[in-house]
Amino acid sequence: MATSAVSCLHLLIVLLSVPSVARFAIASASDHKYSIGDAVPLYANKIGPFQNPSETYKYFDLPFCSPDQVTEKREALGEVLNGDRMVLAKYQLNFRENKVLETLCKKKLTIEDVRTFRDAVKNDYYFQMYYDDLPIWGFVGKVDDHEMKYLLFTHLHFEVLYNDDRVIEISVAADRSSSVDITEDKEIEVDFQYSVKWKETDKPFDRRMEKYAQYSFLPQHLEIHWFSIINSCVTVLLLTGFLATILMRVLKNDFIKYSRDEEMVDDQEETGWKYIHGDVFRYPPYKSLFCAVLGSGTQLLTLAIFIFMLALVGVFYPYNRGALYSALVIIYALTSGIAGYYAASYYRQLEGTNWVRNLLLTGCLFCGPLFLTFCFLNTVAIAYNATAALPFGTIMVIVLIWALVTSPLLVLGGIAGKNSKTEFQAPCRTTKFPREIPQLPWYRGTIPQMVMAGFLPFSAIYIELYYIFASVWGHKVYTIYSILFIVFIILIIVTAFITIALTYFQLAVEDHRWWWRSVLCGGSTGIFVLGYCFYYYYARSDMTGFMQTSFFFGYMTCICYGFFLMLGTVGFRASLLFVRHIYRSIKCE
Repeated sequence: MATSAVSCLHLLIVLLSVPSVARFAIASASDHKYSIGDAVPLYANKIGPFQNPSETYKYFDLPFCSPDQVTEKREALGEVLNGDRMVLAKYQLNFRENKVLETLCKKKLTIEDVRTFRDAVKNDYYFQMYYDDLPIWGFVGKVDDHEMKYLLFTHLHFEVLYNDDRVIEISVAADRSSSVDITEDKEIEVDFQYSVKWKETDKPFDRRMEKYAQYSFLPQHLEIHWFSIINSCVTVLLLTGFLATILMRVLKNDFIKYSRDEEMVDDQEETGWKYIHGDVFRYPPYKSLFCAVLGSGTQLLTLAIFIFMLALVGVFYPYNRGALYSALVIIYALTSGIAGYYAASYYRQLEGTNWVRNLLLTGCLFCGPLFLTFCFLNTVAIAYNATAALPFGTIMVIVLIWALVTSPLLVLGGIAGKNSKTEFQAPCRTTKFPREIPQLPWYRGTIPQMVMAGFLPFSAIYIELYYIFASVWGHKVYTIYSILFIVFIILIIVTAFITIALTYFQLAVEDHRWWWRSVLCGGSTGIFVLGYCFYYYYARSDMTGFMQTSFFFGYMTCICYGFFLMLGTVGFRASLLFVRHIYRSIKCE
């Protein structure tokens, strides 16, 4: 089953990558090669407030010059999930044909049209277009603060760079001298015009996307970015090293103490982690939920690793974000068998009996909250008539993927895990009755331990979070995936180590309830990230409005929940290895 799953994954990734690469390298009709005078299509994509990246609308929702018959571009799954709704615009930008001034259309704007444009200018609306699959942006108008006027841009100037028979670069600028005053509610006769200037360049075709990578962050920001990452990594590694040294010395002293002859310790009071050996491997409560957390967390960890692999080989290059969404959907569906296998395998090791319920819980643990969040946010997008609202056909495609791929693989993985011969390896026998847990100070409680456990891993990714948020919830482009992967590895290592340390401190005071505690402490970084979301939204961004707020906190809550499951699984697995090691190293009677 594993071999077939890997083969299916490889095939789907190839199918995923080919259309995406083709979008910028090998067009199906013309392979991006043109002769003088050939028509090069210009697609109008979407418009929306610049500060609200999720609040986007169809381009012709504003009363621009629309063609007599709107021609929509067929889009891939990831592009639809990204909110792209491309239609053919009326602009005629034929290959290497300069135009000094061309009238797009003469239009009489009604009072309602004027109000619509004025609201767009007031909210700093921008538009996005694609020319030969190169993205371009511009603004609808501007606010003149000195004269308190709202000005609509009616003349766009396109500047296109070409190399031989290929389009290399395009930019658009508004001729502000041709703007129209739309401050008052009155009908206006408007001439929408455009001009085109072609220039030759020696930049090769395969480097034309570098422009967008260079504009992701300014050079000085990039230096700060690198310095901050290195500083964060060094700080975390030093702290981890200090804790490791302390923990190793304490364990060494413990091993020496517990290795003494019995007559030397007969008169001493039995305390410490050795003396709860009969309870430390006692199965946790809510076994079905516990195993579902481990299964879902393992799946999300596998998903993250696959996404990083694709990012490192260059699949997610600038403005190919549709590929990222497609990859997330497809890889998550294909890795559902991993969730089913590990959940059912752990459940069997913990002597669970109702494996069907466990499998259902595993399938719904992450998908359930995500589906409910999507339903709410899609309803909000429909109410706003935004492009973030998925069409019925796209929803049916996702449902079919879930029904035909995700669910069957989950069941197959669960059956394989249920029938696995793996037994739970406990170096100590569990007593019949649990040992009484002594009264502990408040700082040994679950919540204080979670705060301590989440702070150090969060400090490792704190700097990087800003750049990620600025890319996902802004108009920046994130391209340094190698640094992000290094930070991710450090995050996993630090999470594992800090959870091990807290597990030891918990066992040292004879509290044997470490199973759930290790999951909660390991996953607590997700709670810190959720707290950072509030800071970013209200202190670092200009996002406003009910729709943008709903999308930001709705999807970020789901992402933080996924972080909790993934890192909680890492914390438990690290703690389990540690606990098995220390109890295997001493003689327990």
